[in-house]
Amino acid sequence: MSKGLSGKVALITGGAKGIGRGIALRLAQEGMHIALVDLHEDKLKATQAEIEACNVKASIFVADISQLDQVTAAIEDAYSKLGSFDVMINNAGIAQVQALNDVTPDEFRQITDINFGGVLWGIQAAAKKFQTLKQKGKIINACSIAGHEGFAMLSVYSATKFAVRALTQAAAKEYAHSGIMVNSYCPGVVGTDMWVEIDQRFSKLTGAKIGETFKKYAEGIALGRTETPDDVAALVAFLASEDADYITGQSIITDGGMVYR
Repeated sequence: MSKGLSGKVALITGGAKGIGRGIALRLAQEGMHIALVDLHEDKLKATQAEIEACNVKASIFVADISQLDQVTAAIEDAYSKLGSFDVMINNAGIAQVQALNDVTPDEFRQITDINFGGVLWGIQAAAKKFQTLKQKGKIINACSIAGHEGFAMLSVYSATKFAVRALTQAAAKEYAHSGIMVNSYCPGVVGTDMWVEIDQRFSKLTGAKIGETFKKYAEGIALGRTETPDDVAALVAFLASEDADYITGQSIITDGGMVYR
């Protein structure tokens, strides 16, 4: 068990499925109460039931994390329903596979509003709540190996993740005096719906067979297997715990050995 998590409250954006769901279940198993935020109410309710089966409390809130007022409302809802607010996990994000020459203004705005804007507003709203409560807190952001190395056909996606890494460093410096620690986790190739979409998009743009792009990237993993949401969740649980109280401003790669920094 990770140190100091039992009884605390974590809010997870994009918590209804994929990596977010994996993080939610891991933290629930550690004894944390979980506030789930997502756009999909049916999937939120399904994950809520799984969390409550761990004998902890769970709340759900439908919100668009690209909108500051909705992120702020989600935090207030979590605090009201669960009685505390200790860890903010800015997990929600989207992938976008597109040749650099063909990126449209609408595509640019969509991915930056969600992947970068969603993290910015999550950091800001969480920090303000921690400061209002006059307490320390943890903010943990979804970055990526693409925040350490840009990938072809994932140009703007990579740029948003580089931006998250920079924002993580800057926020850690700004909020350290308030006892707020800010870090990021950087997954590699995770077997979730997002990678199914990435693979399908690569197939459409490059002519690769379905499954070929996923296989190509997976074969480059030193540890010999693709990543699972549980692998990501293990790092997040550590960063949320008291064992990570002297770590801030870091974007930690958890990819099984793909990108080395």
